[in-house]
Amino acid sequence: MAKEYTEELLIDFGSDGKKLLPVVTQDFTTKEVLILSFVNQEAFEETRRSGYATYWSRSRNELWKKGLTSGDLLRMEEIRINCEQNSLLYLVTPEGKGACHAKDESGMPFSSCYYRKITDSNKLEKI
Repeated sequence: MAKEYTEELLIDFGSDGKKLLPVVTQDFTTKEVLILSFVNQEAFEETRRSGYATYWSRSRNELWKKGLTSGDLLRMEEIRINCEQNSLLYLVTPEGKGACHAKDESGMPFSSCYYRKITDSNKLEKI
């Protein structure tokens, strides 16, 4: 059965607000995919309040404002939601040197976390 179209925001973060939703983060101008992360209700609300991409770090179990320590912040331009309201798309403008915490040989962060492709021989190759 098809979902009904609604103009009402109905994100279900669970009764405790801790349910995680996936977020694809994309460069607003180039449309390059930068990061795939997660948000809970607190991270989502902080993103909307501050205007900067904020996620929930599953490894550290804490709020994570991307770029707060590195200076590579992601300024929010637009938030989109899928048809079932269970995943998000953040369109951002990077403010800094890159969006990835991994760095190249010169010490510069990669612009995206998706900077490698898998070759036919199952090796990783920088793109």
